[in-house]
Amino acid sequence: MSDLIAVTGAIGALGSLVIDNLLTKREPGRVVALARDPGKAAALPDTVQTRIADNDDRAAVDAAVAGIDVLLLISGNEFGKRMQQHRNVIEAARQAGVSRIVYTSASHADTSTRFITAEHKATEQIIRDSGLTSTILRANSYHENYVPHLATAVQTGSIIGSVHDGRVASAARADYAEAAAVVLTTPGHDNAAYELTGDVAWNYHDLAAAVSEATGVAVTYEDLSSEEHAAALRTMGVDEETVTFLVNLDADLASGVSADATDDLRQLIGRPTTPLVDGLRALHRL
Repeated sequence: MSDLIAVTGAIGALGSLVIDNLLTKREPGRVVALARDPGKAAALPDTVQTRIADNDDRAAVDAAVAGIDVLLLISGNEFGKRMQQHRNVIEAARQAGVSRIVYTSASHADTSTRFITAEHKATEQIIRDSGLTSTILRANSYHENYVPHLATAVQTGSIIGSVHDGRVASAARADYAEAAAVVLTTPGHDNAAYELTGDVAWNYHDLAAAVSEATGVAVTYEDLSSEEHAAALRTMGVDEETVTFLVNLDADLASGVSADATDDLRQLIGRPTTPLVDGLRALHRL
């Protein structure tokens, strides 16, 4: 088997960061970027092998993973379609003799009942059923998920939600990407599952304080009931599907699903994770 490492979704926000990290650890030509858009893939460094495949196209995926040793499957973002996409990649990897598959999952996906983790849980089961050696990276929230607050909170002076006392142990996307590159290039991760989180679990009052510090504008958090939250979002012109998603997401956070801070991420990257305020400050400058 070769020592080629491949990354699906290689031109996405996470995938591109993983590629950057891998290029510091592997010789030119030993990193393979799997992407479905040839135009966007053209922007990848010349030191990366590029293979074009849409994960909906099993034959194209079969060709793309041929000769790969270790494969990172970055979870898709097409709800309702991504389960078959994931299955195509996993089955192609098994058929190609990939020695290990790494999957970006969600926090506690194996035991969680939250609506947003169901497809991750199912994908993990498909991987187990495949017999492939695997590493599961269950990521908590990203600091980047809170970028919308940098704009709206500065305009309104407040963040609204129905999180109550719920906490979030988020980390920067770059932290997760670095951890993925470590797992892809070092031994000792066979059939392991990591719960990746930031070092600190913060609440939404902490989020408001971090936004204030990052932007220089005083921002507070206004905690609402789920019904009040939904009504406020509708008043803001948010469509009903998104209203339901956001209110359900806050209900999950209120129940503590993202509150557990572990040291898995810190141990993998060998340094403290990026603090929330530092992540928001960097994003505000973009």
